Amino acid sequence: MTITEKKHDSSDRKIKIITGNHAAAHALRQARVGVIAAYPITPQSPVVEKIAEFISEGKLKARFVKVESEHSALAVCCAASATGSRVGTATSSHGLMYMYELLPWASGNRLPIIINLATRATGAPWSVWTDHQDFITIRDVGWIQMFCMDNQEIYDTNIQVFKISEDPRVFLPSIVAYDGYILSHTMMPVSIENQEDIDNFLPPLEHHYNLSDVSIVKGIDPVTTPHIRDRGSEGTAPGYFEYRYAMQKALENSIEIIMEVHDEFSEKFGRSYGNGIYKTYLTEDADIVIFAMGSVASQARNVISQLRKEGLKVGLVSLKLFRPFPVTLLRDLFKETKIVVVFDRDIGYGYEGVLSYELKAALYGLKQAPFIKGFIVGLGGRDVTDQHIAKGVTKAIKESEKGKISHETDFIGLKLDNLADYDEEDYFKGG
Repeated sequence: MTITEKKHDSSDRKIKIITGNHAAAHALRQARVGVIAAYPITPQSPVVEKIAEFISEGKLKARFVKVESEHSALAVCCAASATGSRVGTATSSHGLMYMYELLPWASGNRLPIIINLATRATGAPWSVWTDHQDFITIRDVGWIQMFCMDNQEIYDTNIQVFKISEDPRVFLPSIVAYDGYILSHTMMPVSIENQEDIDNFLPPLEHHYNLSDVSIVKGIDPVTTPHIRDRGSEGTAPGYFEYRYAMQKALENSIEIIMEVHDEFSEKFGRSYGNGIYKTYLTEDADIVIFAMGSVASQARNVISQLRKEGLKVGLVSLKLFRPFPVTLLRDLFKETKIVVVFDRDIGYGYEGVLSYELKAALYGLKQAPFIKGFIVGLGGRDVTDQHIAKGVTKAIKESEKGKISHETDFIGLKLDNLADYDEEDYFKGG
């Protein structure tokens, strides 16, 4: 389990055996979203299909807007959020790519929209299976990004993230991600809380601006200049640079709010996910720490007991919050660690795995920085096995003993030997 259970009155709690997609849908229902706009794409479609079912059955009072594309879906979400509605949607892979133009518009206008992302590889070639490339690719658009490890965490994180995004100190959109198929279509027990308890935890949205009162003429002016503008008797207006600074500070400061909301949720509902930023497993005495997200972290946890039987003091840090990247907390966490083994289910094309180089940058300048070795695994839904994790740990130890520092992409799980009859020249041309 990735969660810590505490004492809690669960008399009104319902346990349902549901998929990760339906866990997200139940959370959106209980958050009382007012507008849902979505376009179907595998493997997220069951999220919004379930929400449509809730609306048709009268279990959720909301407006479901059917659109012609994911780009339009997020455009509707932006408009609905600006008029004061609590808004959510879901997507995957190229659906998220199609939304890309509007992602920075949502964050730049400080709209607390929530997207559930069932992760899926990006083409070409086409793949409907999971990796984390879609999630990683949007790291620079100003959204809060969280990754979940099981269906209960999907439900709980959605409830929390509305409160985080809607906090006046934040007012930024958020993405809740989980592995396609591995969680989106896998059934697990999920505790569905009493609606009254959710309402007490998550009060109605109080927006920083509201365009819904048509008796008062209002508008959002997204056009600015490089410089501070003189608005006469109304004072001055920020320039583009000042808007970017404000958004950056809100993202940085959201780490504290994320931990606050997590602790409040834990106290009320009895479930804790580390500190809300990352989860640790057997790190207290660990010399070697595995660093990963989502399905890769879950797989790594399986093999740690075997590695410890072999005499290796191995622990795990599962990163939940990817943006903002929790630099200060990670520097403190790893300040006495000897080796960190990073497993990425993504590529920072032209460099190495993104988690690997982000952690290296975060720990830069530590007096006793750990040896960091990164591996790329499981792209396009390729299985990540215990043997892959063990192989990475063993190789990292050997390289650390030699003092070998490398920034090359190091893949585990490739089957190039099976391509013996494939023309190598064509292979590297993408033929």
